[in-house]
Amino acid sequence: MRYIIILLMISPLWAISQDDYYIKRNTFSEEDTLRGQLSFARTCYDVKRYNLDIKINPEQKSIIGYVDMTFEAVEEFLTLQVDLFANMNIDKVLRLDNYEELQTKRRYHAFFVNLGKRLAKGKRLTIRIFYSGNPIEARRAPWDGGFVWQKDQKGRDWIGVACEGDGASMWWPNKDHLSDEPDSMEIRVAVPRDLMCVANGNLIGEEEMEDDYKKYIWEVTYPINNYNVSVNIAHYAHFTDTYTAEDSEELQLDYYVLDYNLEKAKKHFKQVKPTLRCFEHYFGKYPFWNDGYALVETPYLGMEHQGAIAYGNQYKRGYLGGGVPRDMDFDYIIVHETGHEYFGNSISCNDHAEMWLHESFTTYMEALYVECTMGYKDAVRYLNYQRSNISNSEPILGPMDVNWKDWKSSDHYYKGAWILHTLRHAINDDELWFDILKSFHQNNKIKNITSQDFYDFVNEKTGKDFSYFFKQYLKYPNIPIFQYSLKRKGKKCILKYKWNVDVSEFNMPVGIEIKGENKLIFPTKEWQKKVIDINKEKDFKILKELFLIKVEKN
Repeated sequence: MRYIIILLMISPLWAISQDDYYIKRNTFSEEDTLRGQLSFARTCYDVKRYNLDIKINPEQKSIIGYVDMTFEAVEEFLTLQVDLFANMNIDKVLRLDNYEELQTKRRYHAFFVNLGKRLAKGKRLTIRIFYSGNPIEARRAPWDGGFVWQKDQKGRDWIGVACEGDGASMWWPNKDHLSDEPDSMEIRVAVPRDLMCVANGNLIGEEEMEDDYKKYIWEVTYPINNYNVSVNIAHYAHFTDTYTAEDSEELQLDYYVLDYNLEKAKKHFKQVKPTLRCFEHYFGKYPFWNDGYALVETPYLGMEHQGAIAYGNQYKRGYLGGGVPRDMDFDYIIVHETGHEYFGNSISCNDHAEMWLHESFTTYMEALYVECTMGYKDAVRYLNYQRSNISNSEPILGPMDVNWKDWKSSDHYYKGAWILHTLRHAINDDELWFDILKSFHQNNKIKNITSQDFYDFVNEKTGKDFSYFFKQYLKYPNIPIFQYSLKRKGKKCILKYKWNVDVSEFNMPVGIEIKGENKLIFPTKEWQKKVIDINKEKDFKILKELFLIKVEKN
């Protein structure tokens, strides 16, 4: 009943496409465009590396330091855009080839750096950006971005940051656009000596400082989303384990937890290895092998920080003790955020409007984990458990070029997972389906992609055109309506059926069950008839547990 009520509530949005929906709902500003659009001041250069060197003062809740940004000119240019929130200060910018101080001009959360002389196409340059300030404090991380300045149970500093959606430029200067990831990065963070700082990648050094601070030096050797760059500061205890891949190669697992949670974590984190095993089976080896895998205990629920996953699920099953069927005993945050290492971190979208490529795939990976460890029927049950979270209140694809983050629902999680579940059963060939998933990741790992890349891959692999499918499910709020009637004729029945949809060419097959046997039928927007061998209506069933559809009986 709850599901039907939700559908009725949003019915006025029927037939409103993605573009029309967002045009009616929003007026975007210059500030939105500066953050989201790839203007020439951004496309003219390609970031190759960041070296972040900062000091964090917990008492003052402040950051001071610099970023070395190495980039290559894609086109000859004089001025480039870098991003840093307006509440933070740009203290000075230098060219490191001649140490000339450069002129900057602020515009909202962006600033423009004049290089003094034009940089020729193909040339590389490093600039050093000195900055300082008090970064935004999160009200409810990770759902809103910012720093979390908290105390642990013993009254000691416990600090973290989460900034997906809001952007990494809320706390460090960078080209804050998903399409441009650095090839590598060094993260050097000085914190009070009694604390430890855990960041992404591998810990390659520690330096004692004169002012009762200690600097931790971390190296990331893979491309990384800027919003994945993280610092975690606390009284951490560190322990390790080893995961052995199918090819016998070993991966070090690092765990950083509050010291009083050490024994609890050693038991609870045993879930990591079967999670990695399942995802290796479906998608291939953990994609950031050389940088290792880590869980870091945080004062907020969780985030997919590459190679240093933020963990705050309090060592409970499910989602803080709930959120999954009662008989399923696994930690949602471990499974979900580990899934993001494949979709979100390894395969990344170019624009927040296509965030379904991160969240829908990862939410579907939760069901695959259930299928791997418990079986197919339990995976279907898990997805149906989540189905009530679907609102169909807005298109899954957002508006491009505006740094979109104003989602009104979680449909790019749960509905997106159901779209993939539906596509699996529309293809109706599990060997092909799992080949699509694995080869798509293998062909695109450590890359940025678009939704069209996935559409094209599915069409190529299946030899069929599923463009209608993606258009209906991703660009329109509501789901397809399967309309049908059954009329007895002698000892058999006449099934009459059609689709009621926005996309005229929509012709997805749908599953039905006749006397316990599953079959596919192929509705279109026109009425069709089929004689079926039943004389009781209970012998006929529409497989709504396998397809994201609404059913109307006439």
